[in-house]
Amino acid sequence: MNNGVQIFVIEGIPDIQPGDKLDQIIGKCLEEGGGVREHDILCIAHKIISKAEGNLIKLSDVRPSKEAHQYAKELNKNPEKVEVILSQSKRVVRSFKHPRQTEGTMICEHKLGFISANAAVDESNSDLGTLITLPDEPDLSAKLLGKSLEKRFGVTLGVVITDTFGRPWRLGQVNVAIGLYKVPTKISEIGTKDGWGRQLLVTEPAFSDEIAAASGLVIKKAAKTPLVVVRGAKWTPLYSTKSQDILRDSTEDMFR
Repeated sequence: MNNGVQIFVIEGIPDIQPGDKLDQIIGKCLEEGGGVREHDILCIAHKIISKAEGNLIKLSDVRPSKEAHQYAKELNKNPEKVEVILSQSKRVVRSFKHPRQTEGTMICEHKLGFISANAAVDESNSDLGTLITLPDEPDLSAKLLGKSLEKRFGVTLGVVITDTFGRPWRLGQVNVAIGLYKVPTKISEIGTKDGWGRQLLVTEPAFSDEIAAASGLVIKKAAKTPLVVVRGAKWTPLYSTKSQDILRDSTEDMFR
């Protein structure tokens, strides 16, 4: 029995502009890359979604608030960028600047509930002086894209929209799921037994994040490869899945 999983990049995604029809662009690239199979999962870097949906902000259009100027002074950050970060945030969890850093960091709770550096506001892979924010409704974006591609190819597909987050207590970054279509956030193994016959009580692999992280093995920012196919993973489509389901409830936050 073949238990292997394939992870590969789909080439040919052009520079995306606001208003571009991503389903048509991705569909064409998938066809040229050999098509898709039943239960393939498409991992898509959020930036092409954000660009197509117009989630771009020019720094020259931003007027920083007094709060933004204060953070900018403390953290040696651009006040216009800070203002955009604040506009995308429910709250600033913590801000800090280590002596070895040129620019400090704001750990924020995004409007969608994700905890990340700078509310996921990013300057990479965009024009100079332009910031990219997360899609307004990434689960809806994933759903619309997934349904269109399923109709085009006649197979069941999963979609995971990804972004790159740091992790508490660990260095470096990994891709995580911020938008989902049919892909479960977790796969519960509670009640099953391990290899020694002991009953599992809390085991719930974070399936959507595992898939997202795996895509990071082949996505390279400089190579412009925002589309990855994960093939061969064992999963059951869920029509009610949403990315917020993987967020820990604030009542369980032991570090507040």
